Amino acid sequence: MNTQSPAASKIAALNDEFRRTGRGSGRIMMTAGIQALGEAGVNEVLAKIRAFNTFTKDNDPYGEHDFGKIEHNGNKIFFKFDYYDRHMQYASPDPADVSKTCRILTIMLADEY
Repeated sequence: MNTQSPAASKIAALNDEFRRTGRGSGRIMMTAGIQALGEAGVNEVLAKIRAFNTFTKDNDPYGEHDFGKIEHNGNKIFFKFDYYDRHMQYASPDPADVSKTCRILTIMLADEY
């Protein structure tokens, strides 16, 4: 039985689309630790994040596909979404509404969290 709310389903779809394609209203941010992996390392990390699809009740309790963990060359890497208003000043009033939300996908080494 799927108990995911319609809003959570919409947020998950928007997060998946942005994570996989970079299209939509959003930005991708990387920490210094990720940038230190160099261009090839960053490209490999991005490819793994685009391909990530192992969301479970344990790692995605709200069904929004807003957080994940991958490994790359022995590094644990987290990615997470935050939702801001279109002016990037406050939290989005409705992350399911693309007209009101700018998605921020932050990619970081786990020890930078």
